Amino acid sequence: MTLYLDSSAFIKRYVDEEGSDTVEALLAADPEWVTARHTLVEVVLALHRRLGDVEWAAARESFDRDWDRSYVVSLDDDACRRAAEFGVATGARTLDALHLAAADRVGGRSIPIVTFDVRQAVAARALGFSVIGA
Repeated sequence: MTLYLDSSAFIKRYVDEEGSDTVEALLAADPEWVTARHTLVEVVLALHRRLGDVEWAAARESFDRDWDRSYVVSLDDDACRRAAEFGVATGARTLDALHLAAADRVGGRSIPIVTFDVRQAVAARALGFSVIGA
């Protein structure tokens, strides 16, 4: 099985918080990870805001390794149009709709979405995705 990881799932790998153990177990059990291009921006900025300089540098290095091993979905015109459709249909926020469109592109409803964002999880379920986390 392949997992679609949103930003909230990646962040739990580098910041010890509720759900971090769940993410670690999921990712250890499934080496095939997929995410969208904008995840890079979301994760780097979130880590920078939440961590001190030393912790941020270590987290960024770990994230860069994870990023290199992930399949990254481009956010081209088709993906953005699909995200807009999903946003209209579910009320999903912009970045959440982009995650949903990226997951849809790589696996349709067959790819589980790992997220700890409750609003995104609600939108994903409304579209028929399987959600792990939230």
